[in-house]
Amino acid sequence: MWVGQRESLAEMRALAAVPTAPIGDLEDAIGRDADSIVIRVLREADADITTMVDAARGAHPVQSSAFDRDEEFQVTLSELRLVKDAYELEQMRAACEATAVGFEAVVAELPNAVAKGRGERWVEGVFGLHARHAGNAVGYDTIAACGDHACTLHWIRNDGDVHDGELLLLDAGVELDTLYTADVTRTLPVSGTYSPAQRKVYEAVLEAQQAGIDAAKPGVPMSAIHDAAVAVVARKLDEWGILPVSAEVSLTPEGGQHRRWMVHGTSHHLGLDVHDCAQARAENYRHGTLTPGMVVTVEPGIYFKSTDLLVPEELRGIGVRIEDDIVITADGCEVLSNQLPKDPDAVEAWMAGIWAGRIA
Repeated sequence: MWVGQRESLAEMRALAAVPTAPIGDLEDAIGRDADSIVIRVLREADADITTMVDAARGAHPVQSSAFDRDEEFQVTLSELRLVKDAYELEQMRAACEATAVGFEAVVAELPNAVAKGRGERWVEGVFGLHARHAGNAVGYDTIAACGDHACTLHWIRNDGDVHDGELLLLDAGVELDTLYTADVTRTLPVSGTYSPAQRKVYEAVLEAQQAGIDAAKPGVPMSAIHDAAVAVVARKLDEWGILPVSAEVSLTPEGGQHRRWMVHGTSHHLGLDVHDCAQARAENYRHGTLTPGMVVTVEPGIYFKSTDLLVPEELRGIGVRIEDDIVITADGCEVLSNQLPKDPDAVEAWMAGIWAGRIA
């Protein structure tokens, strides 16, 4: 009555293509071979099951090393997801396509977001509507950050106004019914046109992102994506006279001055979780080698807080991030989220076309 009719054992067996049994038999099944077979459990998945497993372990010495093996099990499951198969890649493409539709809907509603006040909530709501309609939900808390809010990396309060003349940083992804999620960011001019200062920062981030995408190929360290992107960021900051040292010095291990304005990593794995494979060992993740079938993000940014006196006044309050989802291929990478424009002229034309169609 409360949650709807559940599938029978036979129906669930047909749906999932795995053997099924009554839930009441689970505790006996867990304890049946506990004196000879070490049990592993993903501890955070279901508290009741974890309690049953721990009770079975307590009665049998063979389970003494089981807790360490739980951690090993969690790592193994995470690493098994590092390379996606053809079905998973199909789902990732579909998630990116649905996400693009949501972004288009947000652009169409930007005039309402400006007019109605508290526009960040309007943007979040419009995208969430499309995510629920096209899939299961949003893949993570939407970031709808206008103006200086874009300089807060995980701005999920989304309670501010949206103003003409400012930039809207929208970081959002649709999670399909299969639970695969996209993770895409675009930084859009609310009025439809970038100001010269906004375009200057935007084009620098776009160049950094392209450098990261160009570096993404099989056989190279995953860190190569970040290194290529931040090299561009540091060079631009140096050219603008903002870095207190040269770009070369800033990029050394002893430097890092550019991190004041680009503080985060450029890539993470993506799939069933927005930060997929997060329990993988560092040598297979952050310090791992890119392999065909891996899906990762490329998302550099530059963030100039409105209160940052080290930044020229015309740049303060500008935050830009551009993010795409890519899959490593045999000879490079494929951008899965290429449905949305990134070139600033193309972005302006795209937004104008959406608004023209809405008026018509």
